[in-house]
Amino acid sequence: MKSKSWMIPAAFFLVAAIVNLMGQESMHHLARLTKPALLPLIALCTVAAAGGMESRTVRMLVTAQLFGGLGDILLQRSEFLCFVGGMVAFLIGHIFYIVLFGGKSWKGLGLKVWIPSLLVMAGFVACMILAIGVNGDLLVPMIVYGMTLMLLIFSTLMGVIRWKSFWWFLLCGAVLFTTSDVILASGTFEVWPFAGKDFVIMFTYLAAQCLLAYGGLRLNASDAS
Repeated sequence: MKSKSWMIPAAFFLVAAIVNLMGQESMHHLARLTKPALLPLIALCTVAAAGGMESRTVRMLVTAQLFGGLGDILLQRSEFLCFVGGMVAFLIGHIFYIVLFGGKSWKGLGLKVWIPSLLVMAGFVACMILAIGVNGDLLVPMIVYGMTLMLLIFSTLMGVIRWKSFWWFLLCGAVLFTTSDVILASGTFEVWPFAGKDFVIMFTYLAAQCLLAYGGLRLNASDAS
């Protein structure tokens, strides 16, 4: 990391994240007030830690983070169009992550890796769809979104298998992101109820974004060295 200036937005992010998590179960107005600021603050940390947006890696990281922030804003509203817009925003953010990480970890992979991997990913998505009970108009969009999450995990897993190192942070971030979205979907379809669900969803989501940002910055540093 080229600069220590990231510590200033990081401090604001830490305060906003703590307030947001505290408000998940009881003080919902605090959660709603702080949520729109969380991803922009992570994006500011990313830019500051990298010393600017000169590299493609940083630009793609920040773009993915800002689409996540847009998704956060849209999903705070209950209207169906806002829900769809929020999911599309997150989908676009995931695609930027996949292109960034997969563009490096997929190089040289042949059909003998891709075919069984895609079958496993499709099987996992099918199991989650059945377990959550997704049906109707949301079935196809949820399949697409689920496969996108699987590709994010796959792109980081290949990095761990081939190089290990900081790719572990990226893999953990991808897994936590998927965990958060699966729990969120279970709430949308009213299955698997448990106390503290909102807190768990937001905690795993923020941890995922932070891990992806840190791993992405390590990736940027390795590209520059």
